[in-house]
Amino acid sequence: MNRTSLMVMLFVTAVVSAQVPAGGREQPPVQPALGTAPKPAIANAKPVRSCESLATIALPNTTIESAAVDPANPGICRVTAVTTHPPAGDKVKIWVGIPTANWNGRFLGIGGGGFAGGSPAGINQPVALGYASGSTDTGHEGFSGSFALDSNGRLNWQLIRDNAHIGIHEMTVTGKALTQALYGVQPRYSYFNGCSTGGRQGLMEAQRYPEDYNGFVSGAPAINWSRFIPQELWGTVLMNAVGDSLPACKLAAATAAAIEACDGMDGVNDGVIEDPARCNYDPKPLIGTTAGDCGTFTQADVDLIRKFWEGPRRGDGSFLWYGLARGADLSALWGSRGTPPKPQAFGIALDWFKYFLAENPQFDWTTITPAAYERYWDQSVEEYSIVIGTDSPDLTAFRDHGGKAILWHGWADQLITPEGTIDYYKRVQQQMGGPKKTSEFTRLFMAPGVGHCGGGNGPSPYGQWDALLPGWRRAKRLRR
Repeated sequence: MNRTSLMVMLFVTAVVSAQVPAGGREQPPVQPALGTAPKPAIANAKPVRSCESLATIALPNTTIESAAVDPANPGICRVTAVTTHPPAGDKVKIWVGIPTANWNGRFLGIGGGGFAGGSPAGINQPVALGYASGSTDTGHEGFSGSFALDSNGRLNWQLIRDNAHIGIHEMTVTGKALTQALYGVQPRYSYFNGCSTGGRQGLMEAQRYPEDYNGFVSGAPAINWSRFIPQELWGTVLMNAVGDSLPACKLAAATAAAIEACDGMDGVNDGVIEDPARCNYDPKPLIGTTAGDCGTFTQADVDLIRKFWEGPRRGDGSFLWYGLARGADLSALWGSRGTPPKPQAFGIALDWFKYFLAENPQFDWTTITPAAYERYWDQSVEEYSIVIGTDSPDLTAFRDHGGKAILWHGWADQLITPEGTIDYYKRVQQQMGGPKKTSEFTRLFMAPGVGHCGGGNGPSPYGQWDALLPGWRRAKRLRR
């Protein structure tokens, strides 16, 4: 496949696919591989105190719950801290891991997935490579969006802000302070690594707290949260409204047909659409053909598939948001199950409607008509963009701080439409002086055929940290 003719610069970086179990609740993605251990940024760094003594460190509104060397791995000092914001009564749990020897002089923040801010296991890989590292639950346990409502059923804005941006910032401040306490010197460099929600968290840091990190790698960033999360329910609402439940095998057949139609546009037939933005395949020829046990494609089926690719629209046809790219697995969001098959709402999107928009844990999504969907869409954008939108194109402070960022997105992402990320990057270019000036500190790379945070028919990407850490200019010539 011709990898040189992409609309947006091609970047490939090693990731492991996020797991989306039955019910559609995304688990925190396995973070992109960090490659080999970098050379020390601080020569001859050695601890100046014991790991256990970190339990006595005084930090604002923070309690150190535990500080001990990991009995299973004596090379890791593990610290658990809890930060609050009086008088809110919230509790942001923070997990920090610091090498007891051979620290490379850097701090690495780790992101999460879905509504989950992160996990204690996220720090294991970075610490093994010599980083001090931190992760956080951003103020709530588990993967549900139910934290948005308090015990009285009202919006808990402190927890919403904790999850949106405060929790990651607090983890960063605490993690770097504990690292400095153990080694007697601040980390020379700080980076953030994440995909999906983790990708959003990285960009959020650049926008709200530009001095927290020197650089970050953000994959499939969930930056347009208040728009793409309602988009994840779009297909389900449509199927319910017209009474046509498309089973997974029909959706798979439509995807296969699109790939077959557009695969050769780059001159190579390899099962990957190089640039789906140039693929205008229309599913009309599927009418009357069979999809195995799923039966024959109908006009209603084709109309729905076309709208899945087109993206949410108002009743008058005006644009709301982008659809999934041709070549992405449509059934991840909009499959039907059961006998007879019924549309199934994707768990993260359903939680958004239940807890954040309707503010009703018993909310029945099947009552959402296309007209009601528009009203919920407008509410989502108006009420939550300011707290969790993470799509400000003004990265001036991050750039002036010397920050560097690598963004990447798989063209076959089945959960977050990649065109939303392209839309954001174009606005960054407009804001920050054009493509050339923007590329001096922030670059976006698209990976053909790659799904959400990895997987798919495209080549498994790798090499982002090799580009970000040693030399920025090398990012133009990445391994693939």
